[in-house]
Amino acid sequence: MTTELFDEGFRDEGLRDESFSSVFSRALRGLPCSVVGVGEAPQPLPVASWAREADGTDSAMLAHCLGPTLDIGCGPGRLSARLLELGHVVLGIDVVPEAVRQTRERGVSALVRDVFEELPGEGRWSTALLADGNIGIGGDPVALLRRIGQLLDPLGRVVVELSAPGVGLRSVWATLQCGEARSRPFRWSVLGVDAIADVATAAGFAVLSTHDHAERWFAVLEEEL
Repeated sequence: MTTELFDEGFRDEGLRDESFSSVFSRALRGLPCSVVGVGEAPQPLPVASWAREADGTDSAMLAHCLGPTLDIGCGPGRLSARLLELGHVVLGIDVVPEAVRQTRERGVSALVRDVFEELPGEGRWSTALLADGNIGIGGDPVALLRRIGQLLDPLGRVVVELSAPGVGLRSVWATLQCGEARSRPFRWSVLGVDAIADVATAAGFAVLSTHDHAERWFAVLEEEL
């Protein structure tokens, strides 16, 4: 099904179509924004939690990042900033210029870049971080992890935040809505901790460990040698 045909299902004459980047930028500037298509009903984007300072639950996940770390989908940079405080070499990447601007305001290096584009340090990163649901990027977690495998040092790892047990793997078309603006449809996935082993294996990774901290789930993956 093409994006153009699928877009008919989201069409609403009362909304103005804009790019994903444009609508997400509105959310990062504080305007209420919802994601449509991931759940049964529109879900508010938790932008305030992404924009705050990193807390203890974040630190529990970041403790598993080793060495130079690539923060994929860095958003407004709270995790990149904490990694820098912890002494890591860190680079944030995001497709949204406003997200990169806010990350840089925290004193962290960041680039407007898609993870599937050429990136600095390919094959030399010790850790790739996929937090805040970013395993969903592109709607194909296996393809995303395979790409990350090209970015990592052979002994590198992925620290990936996951949904709760029982969610499994779902890939959907979604849009963002912010006021009268609506993004064009994009592919997104939701991956539960119960499904990470199969996805990791298909991508050439092994699950080193899984963790549940304050009802946030994440896993550490290493490439199979």
